[in-house]
Amino acid sequence: MEPISMANGNWRAALPALAVFEAAARHLNFSRAARELGATQPAVSHQVGWLEAHLGCRLFHRRHRGVSLTPEGQILFEAAAATRAAVERARDDIRALSGQRPLTVATDYGFAGDWLIPRLGAFAAAAPATELRIVASQFLADPLADPADVAILMGTGAWPGRAAHLLFRETVSAVASPALLRVPAGPADLARMRLLHLEPRHPAPWLTWRGWFAAHGIDRPPRQGDATFDTYSLVQQAAIAGQGIALGWHPLIAGALETGRLACAAAPPVTTGLGYYLLENPARRPPGLAAFRDWLLAACRDSEAAGLSPPPPSRCS
Repeated sequence: MEPISMANGNWRAALPALAVFEAAARHLNFSRAARELGATQPAVSHQVGWLEAHLGCRLFHRRHRGVSLTPEGQILFEAAAATRAAVERARDDIRALSGQRPLTVATDYGFAGDWLIPRLGAFAAAAPATELRIVASQFLADPLADPADVAILMGTGAWPGRAAHLLFRETVSAVASPALLRVPAGPADLARMRLLHLEPRHPAPWLTWRGWFAAHGIDRPPRQGDATFDTYSLVQQAAIAGQGIALGWHPLIAGALETGRLACAAAPPVTTGLGYYLLENPARRPPGLAAFRDWLLAACRDSEAAGLSPPPPSRCS
């Protein structure tokens, strides 16, 4: 691959493509990058291809199930991510001068999409002066690294140097489309069915199918015919579409249960020693933090009082 000349302002011309590359590398998925950017997948692919031609090297390995960064791509991504973080910090500093700095909340896709976002209207009504910025990722290496002010994560509650407030204990049921659960299915029955997995991370910060079955005294490792997805929203969509049995975290699946898009299998839910926690850095007190923390803790208490976490025995046991 012959590189394009860097003369005549080509680096300036590369800036839009670099922004597209950063999104694609962060998601490791061209389609999700396109959704974030308000573009199309072919447009993202075209911009990445232009940048690769510009640099004279491949930035991604294209595979049947997705993409991964080449060594050259990793180098460029680290530089682009650092630049993005620096620009976001500068933006927040500028906003802070005029009192417009948003409160940045980092969390995973499941909590953001299934629990937090449906309730943001209530937060806006309770704290109209506080602007939120939601940053979602499947995995957060440093839960309170810039640009996040607070984080909502699954874990043990032990994050050194962080104040952790428990929101929900991890309680997990086997769920599927009601059409797939016309006959009651216990743990042994589920072990013979097609399972939908969330892409593993070692050690996984949440309950996996192996751990769920182990809690019921069954050894059932992943097998041919199962399906694996890289975000929980895709796992849930596949379950709703009747493509298999998924693990459902309470109260994240409460809406899908109430509307009948999902149903619980005839197997007791499993509660672990993990949970969702709100994490704060005691050294940082950004505007709006107290309002968001107080609202979030009250909203979680309301969910428990309404019977959404843990699940009602008549629905999920």
